[in-house]
Order: sequence, then C-alpha cells, then structure tokens
Amino acid sequence: MHRKTGRGLAMSRLPTPPNFPAVEQAAPGFAERQQHILMQIGNLGLNWSNNESMFIYVLMVLLDVEEVDAAIIFSTLNTTRARLDLVRRLATVKIRDAAVAATLKRLIRRFEAATRLRNEFNHCMYQINAQGEITHTHLMRPHEAGGRLSLGELREMDERRIQEIVDTNRQLKRLNRDLWELLPQLRAAIGAA
Repeated sequence: MHRKTGRGLAMSRLPTPPNFPAVEQAAPGFAERQQHILMQIGNLGLNWSNNESMFIYVLMVLLDVEEVDAAIIFSTLNTTRARLDLVRRLATVKIRDAAVAATLKRLIRRFEAATRLRNEFNHCMYQINAQGEITHTHLMRPHEAGGRLSLGELREMDERRIQEIVDTNRQLKRLNRDLWELLPQLRAAIGAA
C-alpha cells in the first residue's frame, strides 16, 4: 500500500498503532493466560541457552583444553550454527568410538530442532489484541508467496502452539541431562583415541 507524496514519490503506509490505554485496561482479565505464555517463552530461552552452553564443555573435551579456552573459542564463533559445525568437525577427527560419535550427533540434532522454535520466538513481532492478549507471532524473516515478498509468516498463538513450547521445554530439560551424561563418555572416547 503506497500513497503519493507531494513530490510524486511513493510512501509506505504505516500500521495503525494499538490503543494502548484500552489494552492496558483490558489486560488484567487475561493476565493468567498471558503469564503462562510468557513463562513458557522465557523458559524456552533459559533452557535453550543452558543447552547451547553445554557445547562449551563438549569443545573442552574434544580439544583437551581448559574451560576458559573452550569458552573463548565458543564465543569467538558468533552463530550457533558455526559452533555446532566446529563441534561436528572436531568430533569427526577426534572420536574413535562409533557409539559415542553417534550419540553426540543425535544430541546435536535434538538441539537443532529446539533451536528452530527458540529462534522463532526470539525473532518475531508479537501481535496483541484489544484485550492485551498475544494472539499471533509475526516472523521477522521475509516470506515470499506468489512472487511477492512480505513480512514473515503470521502464526496463531493457540493452545496447540503453547503446548509445542511446553513440549520443547521438556525436551530441552532432558537434553541437558543427556549432554551431562555424555561428557564422561566423550572424555573416555577421546582418551582412548
């Protein structure tokens, strides 16, 4: 949607801002559901971060370095994808025990699956209705449909979607325990190489 300016240039139409006083007045009636959603999204971020940080210890073992050295290497790579690629490559050359290597690959795949959902909720715009309730997320990644680019996919924040976050949080908690369990096995596999 464009309109012409006085100089003949097309100008994009901005969205209508929310009625903030009405939203704030209505919000208390939806507070319990809203708090549940926000708690689940917050837990998703916390659980995901704790799991990503576990790969510092995996690097520590694979490289046989101190924790601070592994953390420096880890933080020098500025994306999760780059960090996991490094772990995969090191695992290929360092791990001689096929079972331990396969376990690490499975754990990385589980983490990557959760990463997709975490990224979705970290990189979206939340749509809120007149009652202050989160109704949709709008992904910030451009989306192409029918040869036209638009702001990313619009997804409803329904009960099924909330349950997806709850389930992913449960999976991330299990993944954290599994990563801790892997570390001594990984050390033994590296030591035996």
